[in-house]
Amino acid sequence: MALRGVPVKERVQSLKGLALAAGLATLALAVLLLWFFVQTQRSYQGYPEPSRIVLIERGWTLRQIAETLGSQGIIRSSSIFQWYVRLALEPSSLKAGEYLFEGPQTLSAVLERLRSGQVHHHRVTIPEGLTLDEIAERLAENGFGDEENFLQAMRGIDWVRDWDPVADQNLEGYLFPETYFFPRGVEEKEIIRSMVDYFKETWTPEYSQRAEELDLSIREVVTLASLIEKETSLGRERPLVSAVFHNRLRQNLKLACDPTVIYAVKLAKKFDGVINQSDLDLDSPYNTYLYPGLPPGPIANPGLESIEAALYPADVDYLYFVSTNDGAHFFSTNYRDHNRAVEKYQR
Repeated sequence: MALRGVPVKERVQSLKGLALAAGLATLALAVLLLWFFVQTQRSYQGYPEPSRIVLIERGWTLRQIAETLGSQGIIRSSSIFQWYVRLALEPSSLKAGEYLFEGPQTLSAVLERLRSGQVHHHRVTIPEGLTLDEIAERLAENGFGDEENFLQAMRGIDWVRDWDPVADQNLEGYLFPETYFFPRGVEEKEIIRSMVDYFKETWTPEYSQRAEELDLSIREVVTLASLIEKETSLGRERPLVSAVFHNRLRQNLKLACDPTVIYAVKLAKKFDGVINQSDLDLDSPYNTYLYPGLPPGPIANPGLESIEAALYPADVDYLYFVSTNDGAHFFSTNYRDHNRAVEKYQR
């Protein structure tokens, strides 16, 4: 605006008007920024329950994310959230996944959770003594992936090649039983890799030294541990069962371990729950009624107690044991006493 030729008084009034307008605009902007800042710092919870899980799908736009958070009661305004995200960071920085929100949240807290990928982890417990098939089924039933994809991942023998050079089929024995926490959407092979890694973390240098003292490979220790795991669930009995197997191996006696027969049958056909004579005669290297020594590999995934029992058997002369039908076993040093126990507990 040109003020030449305009009286001084009018010039001053005009300048005052411009200054006032600029001041009002600045004040309005300051108020707007203050209001916007307050909105980002106000806590909000628009859902009635104590917590809520929200799924952010991969590939969603900022608008889809904001509208989902708004509809789920996580944020008060999807529009303000979108503006806040654009001012704070690149929208593409928001990570997909399941998020658990507990109690009132500020916009900044919600944004930080999505930016850093603090996804919710679900719990799954893998008990001791499950086979690969049973683990794959359990993981799939708990919503962590596809059963066939898990079985495919369980063929990743390269993960244990440094521990088990003769592994040629699968990871049976090396998926450590434990309670795990995984986010939804994690790939099946990553879950299986985590279980193998946990086994490696659990196996100590002392275990390797002890295995050498027993003249056993890691695979043989794990195989023996899997037999112990399947034979008894009682901690006090595991070193005793281990002693029986160690003693029989030293005397070149067949292990005659029923769980190995069941494993062999399941590899060949559907197991009906009863060991028949035809099963005992099944020609399989896993049938320890036919073949002496340990089977060619683990028949399940043993826990730490069974691994330690395999490494540190009890100092006893037992060669036999039979179930007493109450979860425990009767142990014998000779075949005569064993037959008496069979007559007492199994007839």
